[in-house]
Amino acid sequence: MEFLKSLPSQGDLVEIRLGPQRAWMVCHPELVHRMLRDTRTFDKGGPQYDRLRALMGDGVVTCPHAEHRRQRRLLQPTFRPARVAAQTDVMAEEAAALCRDWRTGQRIDVSAATLSLTTRLISRSLLSDALGPAATDEVRHCLAAIVRGLFVRTVVPVDALFRLPTPANRRYRQAVERVRELIASAVDERRRGTPRDDLLGLLLTAAETGGAPVTDREVHDQLVSLLLTGSESPSMCLASAFSLLAQHPEVERRLHAEVDTVLAGRLPDVDDLPRLVYTRSVLTETLRHSPPGWLFTRVTTRETEFAGRRLARGTTVLYSPYLLHHDPASFPEPDRFLPERRLDGESAAGPHGALIPFAAGSRKCIGDLFSMAEMTVALATVAGRWRLRHPAGRIAASRPGATLGPRSLTMICTPRTDVPGGTAQHAVTLAPKAVTAVSGTESTRRDGDNGVDHT
Repeated sequence: MEFLKSLPSQGDLVEIRLGPQRAWMVCHPELVHRMLRDTRTFDKGGPQYDRLRALMGDGVVTCPHAEHRRQRRLLQPTFRPARVAAQTDVMAEEAAALCRDWRTGQRIDVSAATLSLTTRLISRSLLSDALGPAATDEVRHCLAAIVRGLFVRTVVPVDALFRLPTPANRRYRQAVERVRELIASAVDERRRGTPRDDLLGLLLTAAETGGAPVTDREVHDQLVSLLLTGSESPSMCLASAFSLLAQHPEVERRLHAEVDTVLAGRLPDVDDLPRLVYTRSVLTETLRHSPPGWLFTRVTTRETEFAGRRLARGTTVLYSPYLLHHDPASFPEPDRFLPERRLDGESAAGPHGALIPFAAGSRKCIGDLFSMAEMTVALATVAGRWRLRHPAGRIAASRPGATLGPRSLTMICTPRTDVPGGTAQHAVTLAPKAVTAVSGTESTRRDGDNGVDHT
């Protein structure tokens, strides 16, 4: 990461090496926007997308320019503002369930917990109830293995290494295959069952009516692409936000004051989202400080002049939101976590549009509104009930991989004692009476009224 931050001092377009290959890193935000607007010349490609296509196929995330507009139009209804707004209550219910069984002093695997939450939410949006709780949890475990193996496959350009029967390679291949099996099973079950108003239903309708060239392979590719990207990135942002809040008590106090004022102990609904201004600023600053999507590649489809250089056809060009977000020319004191940047009159995107956590142009993330809504709801819900504290000792830095964020973030639960309307009391009474194991935390609850264990 320090190497990335050093590159702007070398120029706006800097040649670097990726193993035996050469590539160009774009270091100025205006040039990045120019590249992202010209998707015909700078198409998705290079080592990153070559490896991603082996995993995701040619879905909307990875498809070439020629296919993108059709796919985007097909999928867009699922991510329109009205559809996202209609899912706010589900987001709040899932976020409340996430922290309902936490206990005072309990150590929580925050990385696993946030990934569990975002996997459930995106799977419900894409597939309704076609993935049951057990399958959803299995997807989460597979995602963790896939993300661990994906980054090295992106930056190491030697395919033979990944065909060796090493334990890591076997885990990666098994996880990829299992996700494919789970998605295929969900699709088959839906075809035999009742139609539903979700993304899978939209895709199956398009495939059956013949109005668009949607094949069975594309149905699968779209679901895998959106499930993976819609789970991993928001979970990393939420985990980073909780870690940063614990390190910045003044920011945390201001966040709690807003949550207490707006929600007064209840769960957020769609009308609360515009009022949670500081909560959203905390997330926006987290995306600036620790963007989950931190490095991306493009490949030139023709010879072109760019930033005073002649780039041959097939040249790999990179850009890094992390680099742009940590350039002091755009963000003074870039390593400081300052949510107030968004409140002090700065442009929302920063100077020259430097803030691009969801990319830009026609290939801007299709799920940006959904991600911001789920993260806002989740952060407000948890912050209304609990503080999360780092254990004593050194705080591990976020690790760059396929995404950037804390991979094994363990934090300690402390109930809120300063919440109006009895929220902290409510949090305490929800503490479990017996301790067993549950994915994403270290305990579950035993319901004293009916004797049922919820695992």
